[in-house]
Amino acid sequence: MRRSLLFTKTTKNVPADETAKNAQLLIQAGYIHKEMAGVYAYMPLGLRVLENIKQIVRDEMNAIGGQELMMTTLQPRDIWEKTDRWDDKKVDNWFKTKLANGTELGVGLTHEEPIVDAVSGFATSHKDFPIYVYQIQSKFRNELRAKSGLLRGREFVMKDMYTFSRTQQEHEAVYERVVEAYHRVYKRLGLGASTYRTYADGGIFTPRFSDEFQTLSPIGEDTIYVDEAKRIAINHEIYSDENLAKLNLNKADLVEKKGVEVGNTFHLESKYTDALGMYYTDADGKQQPLIMGCYGIGVSRLVGMIAEHFSDENGLVWPDAVAPFKVYLARLGDSEQAIQQADNLYNYLTAQGVTVLYDDRDARPGQKFADAELMGMPYRIVVSDKTVASGTYELKRRTESESIHVSEDQLLENLSNTEE
Repeated sequence: MRRSLLFTKTTKNVPADETAKNAQLLIQAGYIHKEMAGVYAYMPLGLRVLENIKQIVRDEMNAIGGQELMMTTLQPRDIWEKTDRWDDKKVDNWFKTKLANGTELGVGLTHEEPIVDAVSGFATSHKDFPIYVYQIQSKFRNELRAKSGLLRGREFVMKDMYTFSRTQQEHEAVYERVVEAYHRVYKRLGLGASTYRTYADGGIFTPRFSDEFQTLSPIGEDTIYVDEAKRIAINHEIYSDENLAKLNLNKADLVEKKGVEVGNTFHLESKYTDALGMYYTDADGKQQPLIMGCYGIGVSRLVGMIAEHFSDENGLVWPDAVAPFKVYLARLGDSEQAIQQADNLYNYLTAQGVTVLYDDRDARPGQKFADAELMGMPYRIVVSDKTVASGTYELKRRTESESIHVSEDQLLENLSNTEE
């Protein structure tokens, strides 16, 4: 992509109505546009980041047998009444609407009921299970106070997976497979070392402990206690001597930290399948209950978390795996030789499968360098009259302070050294 064709622009002005660093930087760099509190639109660069995160999540869900689908945003009232979750006293943070004829509908908050209703029409035999289904879609929650930029919104993108198992033993194995896949997701996003499986309250979903995935951060809203040796943690909300004993955790080994929840998993047992009449027929022809699990990852929240986690005083610092482009190519000057070398390099790198944002604008070097830092691509390459004369390219990694001069072959070698 050429900067001269990109309609979004950067700004030095910090948004007056944003206190969260992630939202400030993403708006300044032209990645997102704020529609209202808790609601953000993704501009071309922001959408590329979002799609890169989606693909990593999709890869790992598919690798364990997940089948992707897309459920509706509008949900009928009757299936929620069957599970006793329609009443606002039971679930108070979701939007509802009405058809012209007065029929009440729910607006997608979570999809246990619709998923059970859909899958039950196809899977009935013991030979059909276990089943893993997931979707990546926009969700809507009527937050009383949207805050922290992309970390707590009223409209957001989430991956939600649902599993169906024949026995409790099968469910436990399925559940742990998903948890392992979550760890791989966070590792690929560059958050693996700072993200902990955290025991938490099951909330509206289950009387059992749930599992949160908390990324350590000074901006975190959650207080967690981390056992660094075991790589697990416990949320403050269930922190008690009784629960520590249940979880085989020693208070002396725990360190208090702040965390941002970037995922969660729940045991649902047969609560929803029983309520909606979904069973399977075993080998003897008898109906048996199905055990469910549900598993969420906040995809758009991860955009904000990564922006916040890796940024510095100059702007965003995207990990290679999620950056909208790998290279920011800055052409300095408008001599025929510089233009030709920059154009040739842009075409060459693109042909080699390297994604490039080419700053071909008529702008000052300082402005181009500042934009490169703010926008956070992993590498910056400079082409100028000096590089033309030397037959080299000036290369700088976003995480390093000094640039180096390299040949074309060395350039590709450096770009292949991906960091996670």
